[in-house]
Amino acid sequence: MKTLILFLSLCSFLFASNISIIKVEKMHCPLCTTAVKKAIKKLDGIEKVSVRLNTKEAKVIYDEKVKLKDILDAIKTTSYEGVVLSTSQYKK
Repeated sequence: MKTLILFLSLCSFLFASNISIIKVEKMHCPLCTTAVKKAIKKLDGIEKVSVRLNTKEAKVIYDEKVKLKDILDAIKTTSYEGVVLSTSQYKK
């Protein structure tokens, strides 16, 4: 029984999602936020994206397949630059 509990907790750690807050400073209108959100959502492994104009931040929840560089590169395709403010494990 202890082995099963240890195994399940290890699996949840290995397959845990990450959450990153990314500053996208030069966004200036709702179309900007939509473009950034769509670009990030195209990546395989993205679970949830929200982009807010008032804070100029994107909050991205993603699985272990996604690298932060991939997210930042996706933002660059919209001609904006993203800067990672924080990253942590996301508890579902």
